[in-house]
Amino acid sequence: MAYIYAMSDIHGEIKILKRIFDSLIKNNLENNKENKFILLGDYLDRKNRDTKILTYIKNIQDTYKNQIIVLMGNHEFMFLEDIQTDAISFDNKNIIDWLKSLPFYYETDTQIFVHAGIDEEAGEYWKWGTEDYFYCSKYPHTLGKFEKDIIAGHIFTSEIAKDENYHEVFWDRKSHFYIDGATEISKFIPVLKYDTSTKKYSSFKKSLNNNLLWLEYIIK
Repeated sequence: MAYIYAMSDIHGEIKILKRIFDSLIKNNLENNKENKFILLGDYLDRKNRDTKILTYIKNIQDTYKNQIIVLMGNHEFMFLEDIQTDAISFDNKNIIDWLKSLPFYYETDTQIFVHAGIDEEAGEYWKWGTEDYFYCSKYPHTLGKFEKDIIAGHIFTSEIAKDENYHEVFWDRKSHFYIDGATEISKFIPVLKYDTSTKKYSSFKKSLNNNLLWLEYIIK
């Protein structure tokens, strides 16, 4: 039995990321080497390009090796473009090389984890039909049935749910899970969990009595 945890769109909120990792993710990675933690992009923010968060994410990925998968988001994509065109000055070669190596998606037998989405009109040929930038910048979102479950961020779940106060995981009751909780507004990063044995998806809410205690609830 193994679990997959997914998170997206941190947008520079390193304290929130550390709190969730330390209180929810870390022990699960250490207790079962088959468990995985997938980060779906946008670690930086347009207003907050503090690269300490990149160093932190790279360090935990180096620590947990194949258990942590880090994907490219549009803000990392733009950050690399700005470095290349000298729009900004950043000379940490280790971080630059690491960012350049980030994949656009992570695929399992039944799922596609991606920052923004794929070209679903391409059907089973989505890998050939989706351009690199589309993976991390697709807009608007897609709903409905696809051959695999698609887990993505990029678009606020409040926008998809048409409820400005909704910042949790959004499931369209078909094949799409969106997990961008507008962290820069909500100060909360939703976490999606998948049980590879039961095939169930769940998420977490913070306990009202204990900020470090997470209450799990089933989504699907």
